[in-house]
Amino acid sequence: MAGENWTMWLNITNFALGIVTLVALLLVFFAVGWDLLLRKVRTPKPDWSMVDSELRALLHGSHSLSVPELGLTMADGGERIEPDKSDRSEKKTQG
Repeated sequence: MAGENWTMWLNITNFALGIVTLVALLLVFFAVGWDLLLRKVRTPKPDWSMVDSELRALLHGSHSLSVPELGLTMADGGERIEPDKSDRSEKKTQG
């Protein structure tokens, strides 16, 4: 380096970067905490009288679309298609 006191400047730079990092972390924690506090204060009480009808409407329309060309998937209760027996015999001879 070009001077004898380069370690002093390195330490000053590290200290300044540490301070900037701490300030940034404090700002993030403050912003998240403030947002959570505002959500808790401003959250209205839920209206439980309409939950039953909303749930029935949601469940009624979930998988009610019928397209015969597409068939059913396994998740919807479709029929499992077994792999060919020739594939099994090839795996046994190779293994």
